Amino acid sequence: MAYVAKHKHAPIKAYKARLIMDLIRGKTVNETLGILRYKPQRAARMIERVVKSAQANALDRGADGEFYVVKAWVDEGLMMKRFRPRSRGGAAPYLRRRSHICVEVDVK
Repeated sequence: MAYVAKHKHAPIKAYKARLIMDLIRGKTVNETLGILRYKPQRAARMIERVVKSAQANALDRGADGEFYVVKAWVDEGLMMKRFRPRSRGGAAPYLRRRSHICVEVDVK
């Protein structure tokens, strides 16, 4: 049985988080936390919290043993539309992107 944890509406672009997610799929939770701890990217801190939460969910439900990251994915979330001031009183639109970070762990 897989145990899932999610961080919805994370304030980071999905493609930036996917670069870090590609490093952790299929690894043990301890190895994953070791990798994420020394990554300088901001996405690594968010993903680290989600992995710890998934591990805590598994322990809370009575699972024991060595946990593996079975699935890890990032979906795009809501986009907030904002405007940036430009020259001669104009405005340029831009999107503040958010993402949904999901991690699934299981015992092998």
